[in-house]
Amino acid sequence: MTIKSSFAITAGRFSYWYLHTFMKGGSSLPGKIATKFDPAVLKQLTKNYDVIIITGTNGKTLTTALTVQTLKQKYDHIMTNSTGSNMMQGLTTAFLADHQQKGQRQLAVLEVDEANVEPLCHYIKPKAIVLTNIFRDQMDRFGEIYTTYNMILAGVKLVPEATLIMNADLPLFSSVELPNPKIYFGFNHLPDGEVMASSNTDGVLCPVCNHIIHYKFISYASQGKFYCPNCGFKRPELNEEVTAINQLRPTYSHFEINHAPFEISIGGMYNIYNALAAYSVGRYFDISVEAIQRAFTEDKRVFGRQEVIQVKDKAVTLVLVKNPVGLNQVLQMISSDPTDFALAMLLNANYADGIDTSWIWDGEFETLLKQHIPSVITGGERGDDIAFRLKVAGVTADQLHETSDLDATLAAIEAAPTKHVYVLATYTAVLQLRSKMAAANYIKKGLSV
Repeated sequence: MTIKSSFAITAGRFSYWYLHTFMKGGSSLPGKIATKFDPAVLKQLTKNYDVIIITGTNGKTLTTALTVQTLKQKYDHIMTNSTGSNMMQGLTTAFLADHQQKGQRQLAVLEVDEANVEPLCHYIKPKAIVLTNIFRDQMDRFGEIYTTYNMILAGVKLVPEATLIMNADLPLFSSVELPNPKIYFGFNHLPDGEVMASSNTDGVLCPVCNHIIHYKFISYASQGKFYCPNCGFKRPELNEEVTAINQLRPTYSHFEINHAPFEISIGGMYNIYNALAAYSVGRYFDISVEAIQRAFTEDKRVFGRQEVIQVKDKAVTLVLVKNPVGLNQVLQMISSDPTDFALAMLLNANYADGIDTSWIWDGEFETLLKQHIPSVITGGERGDDIAFRLKVAGVTADQLHETSDLDATLAAIEAAPTKHVYVLATYTAVLQLRSKMAAANYIKKGLSV
């Protein structure tokens, strides 16, 4: 270890201790301080770790949590960035905060922002990289899906020895020849037919020849058993597959992987993909099927991912939404609820949310609103925008409750005419609402439920 890296690590760890002892904590500042002294400090911090990178547009946080639960069935200690701080400073902070056992190699499971895969791979050589999906997200920052994929690809090309564990149902991921070992996961739960994606779907063109891509079946959006009738490009053979979906409800999903039954305590087809990705990592590390089944039943809620918070006599389900594909999957999940519920949508447009809010117009609110929803609450810093979108979708004046601030939003949730309220919110709106809930003693401060 050089003097420079030793000083950087000491400064970073001292700042972490100080911030978490005397302040409200900090998930990125210690990393910022350490890299100020030594930009390559991660190389030293990670030298005794086998690192798994999990990246993609949607599902990073839950896939990371399920992967950690799975690997804990075999390994005593897994380092992870559980705060969700997934850029370089946050990743550095996570390693600074970890107390590894001397003389032993450790496992690290990292949720990594798509644009940070390349800078991270300049300093570490991951054992595996998990690619969940790529959809339009934060257009002001990432642009179109091909730009996002190229950001990830630039990092992958730095580490040709890393095993790629990839969602085979997304055409983009197998469109470029790479020398890396590969594990493909996907869905095989429907018989073959002939179908094409909606024209408004991300990635409807073949990434090889730009012909319109066809499918034997679609799971959702642009994912499924695809093939190109023009150039012959098609989905690769699957190593791990969902073979049946038995029941989907907002609070649980029953499905089969390689014909073995699994259950997770969270709804949505998109979350089965997250579970399948975690399963694929587990099998790569020789975790038994039975152990993965146990891991998935551990009831650990993840920040903003269908947390259920008791607010007076209301069960409030808080769900993070940030792009049209994710939003539509959440709306589909909610529509499977057989009970009465109220709906709230909080829209912010800060840097962490994405400052372009046009994505709400691709949300299929009209489909959800075919159900009778007695109360629809809108709020957030761009509450006027989401209120107008919902009026266009068909929300009536009697249904709609527009709130001007989060105190009014929380009061409207408390006064909702149903016992269950779904709150859909962008990232910073989730943080702000949880802060209000913590002040009202509905939850503990911080990220815990």
